[in-house]
Amino acid sequence: MEEFETPEKILKTKQRERQIRKGKKKRSFFKALLRFLTGVAILVFVYLFCSMSGWYLPKDSFKTFDRIQVVNNKIVKTDKIKSIVKDFEVPHIPLFMTNLDELQNKISSLAPVKSVYIRRYAFPARILIIIREATPVITVSPDNKVKPVAAFTKMGRLIEGADYLPLPQDSKTTLVLSYGNKGDDYRKWDADKIQNIIKITKYVETFSREQVEYIDLRNPNDIYVKIKSTTIRLGQFDDKIFDRIRRIPSILPQVEKIKGKVKYVDLSWEKVNYLKLE
Repeated sequence: MEEFETPEKILKTKQRERQIRKGKKKRSFFKALLRFLTGVAILVFVYLFCSMSGWYLPKDSFKTFDRIQVVNNKIVKTDKIKSIVKDFEVPHIPLFMTNLDELQNKISSLAPVKSVYIRRYAFPARILIIIREATPVITVSPDNKVKPVAAFTKMGRLIEGADYLPLPQDSKTTLVLSYGNKGDDYRKWDADKIQNIIKITKYVETFSREQVEYIDLRNPNDIYVKIKSTTIRLGQFDDKIFDRIRRIPSILPQVEKIKGKVKYVDLSWEKVNYLKLE
């Protein structure tokens, strides 16, 4: 037999349901209020945190260089880097948000620079500029007794001027003699020319077992190479030049026999070697 609720029970049930709904509304309200207050607190914290002076570079940082450090630069002097970045404008935003591409491009434009990496630090805000320089393989001078006036990297990049020369003492390069005119203008040399000079150096050192002191290109149609024991005349640069260099071992013993009287070894003739005496 189905039991019917009395009006009193129905009233109590309705009252409990209203109380439950009110409780749920209160909890939802407090949760929403808590979320809102938490969001506001986070925004205030982020604002205050980002406003701290430790995130910002001073406006004159690139003029004073107080918070700028340059490392790994041997050819490019730090003063040269200072001179090209001194006008870089520091925006009033945290350092980690600052676009430094312009700064990086300015430094990368310097002839000896191969690549640049800029590292940022905070508290206090500061910058570390890490330079990677191209390796010079050739130095150029009008005479072997004159300091080099230019240098070349392996890929043919020209380095010249008092900002970069003389090179560091530990630089290992081949000295090439060139007047810079009369058909041997080194400013017109390209990467292929540099590669050929390096190849001549390696061939001569391999077959003579002596280090090349310099290569004389002042007359580009009549090349001379100086090694410790003598001077070698190679003649013009053609497709037979490396075959002529291979003949060095067959004639060097003769130089030893008449030491002090040989002006140069003449390999410029095809299949014939000569000793030019003093």
